Amino acid sequence: MKYTHILLLVITSILLFNCDKSKKEETVCEDSDPNPTGCQLQAISASSNVEGFGIMDKLPGIWNGPVMSPTPLGSFNEWIVDFRPISSAQVSAKNELDSINDIFMSFFVVKYDCSYKIAFRNGGGFAGQQRNSYMIIDSLSETQNESFYRFVDPVSGGNRVFTDVTFKQDSLIMHTYTNQYNTLQEPETHMIWRSVLKDQTATEEAITLFDYPKKELVKDFSTTFDGLTEAIFYSPAADPYPESQQPHLGVSEVNITVSNPPTVDVNKKIVLIITTEPLFDGFNFNPANLDFRSRYVFVNADQSTSFDFNYMHPGNYYVNAIYDDNGDYNFSSGDFMNGSFDVPFSLSSEENQSVAVDINFEIP
Repeated sequence: MKYTHILLLVITSILLFNCDKSKKEETVCEDSDPNPTGCQLQAISASSNVEGFGIMDKLPGIWNGPVMSPTPLGSFNEWIVDFRPISSAQVSAKNELDSINDIFMSFFVVKYDCSYKIAFRNGGGFAGQQRNSYMIIDSLSETQNESFYRFVDPVSGGNRVFTDVTFKQDSLIMHTYTNQYNTLQEPETHMIWRSVLKDQTATEEAITLFDYPKKELVKDFSTTFDGLTEAIFYSPAADPYPESQQPHLGVSEVNITVSNPPTVDVNKKIVLIITTEPLFDGFNFNPANLDFRSRYVFVNADQSTSFDFNYMHPGNYYVNAIYDDNGDYNFSSGDFMNGSFDVPFSLSSEENQSVAVDINFEIP
């Protein structure tokens, strides 16, 4: 995958971005305002109706697939997302290109519009600029063979941005529509991600730990968006649920030393790949285990450098680093990598961990 393609994918990803009177057993509604002050909602319990809750069972796992975009941003061969629970009622994933370009997604239970619903938080940074969007379940359809969920901006509705998430067997399709910062009369297709479930073993520990999923309230958004024209935030200070408040996640600092080649070209890149299973069996590379990629990033080459994988799921990992001499962002003959393949490390909840990798081996 070319670096420019992945950069464009990050851009694409970052741009993603009434009270039902039949629910009388749970609510008493006096008006139809988005956040009715006269609506008293009973405390959430296992028997509560949580609109969109069915998606929570389907999300955990490592997903990988191509992205199609009709915009000038173009299409991409793959995008890898590792969704895991971070509480009993929330699942999240973090991806990054480098230290200033990243995306954080999470789905969680909220209180909004006199109901309990699933919300979708999507956003991150691009070239140092922050943008975080909130969408709340608007409609859904669940059958034996297919499940569909639509998330919309709770303030502007579907006129600004909305995302359709469809599950068919082991596939996840995410279709995002935007009006391109209010430059279009109606939202148009911005991105379609067609992914396939690659692994669920890495998420089993978190599922067991939290007895996930459970109907528990994560955030009360009853009045959060009052007075706003859209549920989009451009600074962490204004963000109602910033990444720094997301539970359970940790930080893994990867420290890289380049011993070989003896002279480092700072115009080249180092590719860091973190997997949940080893990529090598002895000296034999197993490309099938690329399905277990959880995080990956590109950093500028230097004799000594480091990168922090923040908001990372606890678990057991292996890291490999490639000095990408030919610029194809892959394991290739003539590139250099760590001679001690699959450097292992473990990360605990809310822990800061560090791991050292020495690039010293030329790939034959």
